[in-house]
Amino acid sequence: MKTITGSQYNALKNTSNQDGVIGALAIDQRGALKKMIAKHKDSATSQDIESFKKIVSEELTPYATSILLDPEYGLPAAEARADSAGLLLAYEKTGYDASTPGRLPDSLNVWSVKRLKEAGADACKFLLYYDIDEADAINDQKKAYMERIGSECVAEEIPFFLELVSYDATISDAGSKEYAKVKPHKVNDMMKEFSDPRYNVDVLKVEVPVNMKFVEGYGDEAVYTKEEASKLFAEQSAATNLPFIFLSAGVSATLFQETLKFAKQAGSTFNGVLCGRATWANGVEPYITKGEEAAREWLRTEGRKNIDELNAVLKETASSWHDKIKCQEQTQRFS
Repeated sequence: MKTITGSQYNALKNTSNQDGVIGALAIDQRGALKKMIAKHKDSATSQDIESFKKIVSEELTPYATSILLDPEYGLPAAEARADSAGLLLAYEKTGYDASTPGRLPDSLNVWSVKRLKEAGADACKFLLYYDIDEADAINDQKKAYMERIGSECVAEEIPFFLELVSYDATISDAGSKEYAKVKPHKVNDMMKEFSDPRYNVDVLKVEVPVNMKFVEGYGDEAVYTKEEASKLFAEQSAATNLPFIFLSAGVSATLFQETLKFAKQAGSTFNGVLCGRATWANGVEPYITKGEEAAREWLRTEGRKNIDELNAVLKETASSWHDKIKCQEQTQRFS
């Protein structure tokens, strides 16, 4: 069981409900959100992005345990969140430099963990693209980078949420059948790597270990039987002693909810979700084509319905991170 300081423990509590389950809303998208907006107008302005994030925050944070935002466009939304919602701030630049091999990580130029904390963050989130099978020359750079961020978070006594997104340097389409065959190894083994105490990670934000569209009974073509998929979910839990939460990876709200039920039945000890586009994506079109009030109406109805349904599923499926992390001060008091 991991031990953290009282400050880190209280900050982590701010991101979750009283049962130790994280039901967080993610809208730290930058490049992806620009593309979503650009489908409905010539190009997305900074004002479009800031305003949409703020509207989402105002309408949906009363029903989420916390919200993940970026400090580039998301600070007005952070200010507008419900008092009950914690705040996670992203530290990485959006996307990656496609002209350089390895999808190397890069942090925001004028930000540090200290500055994220000063901006009100309860936790720092960093997204890392990682191929467990890539050359050491690339992966050693990524490991050192995560060590640096972990040390910053320890110094500031703030939880470190590491978002791991798997890929294969030789497979271009992560949604393909070809990638589905190697995804379990990619996801579970990188979780094992970054659970090493040297990285000082407190919570892993991860993909589910299979592509559910290729699980028997969930899609048109099966790569895994239900029994095989179930075993892979159990192996994922065994790969880490840290709390871990699932990202929605842009799938529909319905499929994401079904995935969480499947994970629970498989014995997964996941500790919540950081759910983004599955919750709010369909609010972008009314926002751009009909205006703010239309977006708010969609968020108050369909957006809230997505969160309420997800929260109901979480209540039945997610485990408490309290079982995986203890507070240093409590340990000292009882020793």
